[in-house]
Amino acid sequence: MTIRAKHLILPLGAAVTATGMIGAALTSSAGATAKPQPTNVSLASSKGKASDTAKFWTANGGKQLRAATRYSNDSSVNGKVKFGGSDAAPDGKTGTVPPIGQEKVTPTKVKNVNLPRTIGKVFFRVNGKPYWCSASSIQSKYHNLVATAGHCVYNTDLNRETLDRWVFIPGYYQGKAPWGVYVGKSAYTHYDFAVYEDYDSDYAFVTVYNGIDVRTWKDAGRLGDNVGGQGFAWNQKIGKPVYVFGYPAGPHPDGDKPFTGVTPKWCYGNTKPAGVTAAYKAEAQIAVKCSMTAGAAGGPWISGYSSTKRLGYVNGVTSLIGDSDGNGRYDFSSSPYFDSETYAVYKKAANLWSGSIR
Repeated sequence: MTIRAKHLILPLGAAVTATGMIGAALTSSAGATAKPQPTNVSLASSKGKASDTAKFWTANGGKQLRAATRYSNDSSVNGKVKFGGSDAAPDGKTGTVPPIGQEKVTPTKVKNVNLPRTIGKVFFRVNGKPYWCSASSIQSKYHNLVATAGHCVYNTDLNRETLDRWVFIPGYYQGKAPWGVYVGKSAYTHYDFAVYEDYDSDYAFVTVYNGIDVRTWKDAGRLGDNVGGQGFAWNQKIGKPVYVFGYPAGPHPDGDKPFTGVTPKWCYGNTKPAGVTAAYKAEAQIAVKCSMTAGAAGGPWISGYSSTKRLGYVNGVTSLIGDSDGNGRYDFSSSPYFDSETYAVYKKAANLWSGSIR
């Protein structure tokens, strides 16, 4: 069993090379009652840098946006997987934070699944090349927060601090940004992911500046005010149904490529303990049956979803995908289990102000 050190929260963007920091984490792991210690480091540390990032993606009619491909670092589990070995379990009381955006709408039964307005793509660069992942707006004090996978913000391959020129575009479609472009300001993840690349903590919560209207270059307002924000849930009972949303684009192991990544897709099913995946130090994830391929990483797992309101409670984000029966087709997705420590990371990020870059 991997030594776990879930006692520190580190924002994505903070330096993690100091041996003293790592030593302190290992020392603190001996005390089961240690509390997470959140800190804060900016992605775009000034309005000027944020403005340059927005201009980079919107220049020449969104040329860089259209050139982006699904992130090549999306992770898949090799070989057959036996479910049920996960240590995923509540570590305290169940909790929820309600969603925002459709408080006056009365839920009704509908035949079709209406896609959330909150979902979209995060764009960034790696070695000068543009890529994207899936993500969602989530409720926060200042209506300015995005939930995605940790590996869609932090470069695990190059061990860099953060991925370059990070933005979120809700409702993105072929170079269009209907509700604006939102530049990342601060990003939070668990210390275990930033330092140890432990996929049991493969999540990130990113504060974003007010959006930029790509047609007029004016302030488009706050993210949550424009598209709403999903609620947040933690320490939920495993076995409950969830909707999984994302933008799959990659091929299946057998080479078949049923998804384009142009439009969002969804899966629905009951969560269950995932299998242990040593390659990713994943020992406490949950899984759901799903045929989505690479590109869906970072997409929200939403419980209690209302197709009328298009809102529910984020209770996970897609981290890994896999082929459980070895037939050459991806048939499950997995997510970190959202526990009290996940809530501590979320809570810190959810109370940070961003403001406008105009």
